[in-house]
Amino acid sequence: MLDINILRSNPSSIQENLKKRDFLFDVEVFNKLDAERKKNQIDTESLQEKSNKIAKEIASEKDPDLKKNKLKEASQISSQLKESKIKLDSSKLHLNNFLLEIPNIISEDVPVGKSENENSVIYEKGHKNLFNFEVKDHQEIGKLLDGMNFEESVKISKSRFVILKNEIAKLHRALIQYMLNLHTKNGYEELYVPYLVNSESLKGTGQLPKFEEDLFKISNDNMYLIPTAEVPVTNIHRNEILNSEDLPINYVAHTPCFRSEAGSYGKDTKGMIRQHQFDKIELVKFVHPEDAESELEKLTLDAESILENLSLPYRKVILCSGDTGFASTKTYDLEVWFPSQDSYREISSCSHFSDFQSRRMKIRIKQSKANIFCHTINGSGLAVGRTLAAILENNQNENGSVKIPEVLIDYMDGSKELILPR
Repeated sequence: MLDINILRSNPSSIQENLKKRDFLFDVEVFNKLDAERKKNQIDTESLQEKSNKIAKEIASEKDPDLKKNKLKEASQISSQLKESKIKLDSSKLHLNNFLLEIPNIISEDVPVGKSENENSVIYEKGHKNLFNFEVKDHQEIGKLLDGMNFEESVKISKSRFVILKNEIAKLHRALIQYMLNLHTKNGYEELYVPYLVNSESLKGTGQLPKFEEDLFKISNDNMYLIPTAEVPVTNIHRNEILNSEDLPINYVAHTPCFRSEAGSYGKDTKGMIRQHQFDKIELVKFVHPEDAESELEKLTLDAESILENLSLPYRKVILCSGDTGFASTKTYDLEVWFPSQDSYREISSCSHFSDFQSRRMKIRIKQSKANIFCHTINGSGLAVGRTLAAILENNQNENGSVKIPEVLIDYMDGSKELILPR
């Protein structure tokens, strides 16, 4: 949520910034809602003062007739105050709902653009294998290795799920363990968090109310399956005041993630690229505002280190304004190379949210004078299914076997290769 004082004092500047997202900040509607809230606030406070005053007069009044008249007046004021409080609550709700629909402002160094086609590549790293045979995609390889079955998952659930088996399931588990081990060595505290969250948690991180159609909701209950561990992890400190000396706070968590993919009809229907359920390692930071830029760079490098250690070719991209997420002020995407598609695909988004989330969740830093809102940062470190798919494709041999990255061999009980079943 944006600072309402900035919206009041400099609405034209906010309006210009949000145009970079192709979002119209309606200043006229905001001013009307804010004025209505202010009027109701003043009216309520005035009536409250009258109520307090007459209560004191009634307590000290000795004359029975005068006391009776004051009691009658107090009853009228009480009725008016009750109505005024209802109006105030309603106006606050309308204003708050309006504010919840406004995205974060865009950082000055984010390129202006409308879609992913205008994102800027910062650099490419890693060696792309030159295959002297026709490359297979990860789905074909998974079937050859008897380790990936999409048809069985349709029978159990529906499309966009997968069953992993045998050595591929083991490799998937190895990746999770390796990523967690590396990140905890780099100073992140490991957490295990709920996979179901309430609506307040999703409002806090920015998924609600705008993106409800992308979520899986539990019927007859105000609970949702998490779209990412960002939601439960960031909400750990909701309504808390953090000690300044404790920052930065760094967390890592492994969870499955659940997404309806409502806006992706017809996209990536094959394989593990875009599924309703997938595993992800999430990195979350709570930082001082002045340290946010450097902490974003650190988190992104921590995610990159996984790709480098796995010897996967990748590139770092800064998202343009039109492709930057609703709650983010600046986002780097890490994109891994998929030889079967002859293209890079996102495997991690690392975002700085400024105080947008912490303002919604009321997460502040204790200061000697006025407490301030902390900044939040998060990113995937990494998406496990896409990492698995990238390993299968980039390390494939002509017969369908796959070389295991060196850093994972110990996690695979010494196996150096995924071989075809006999």
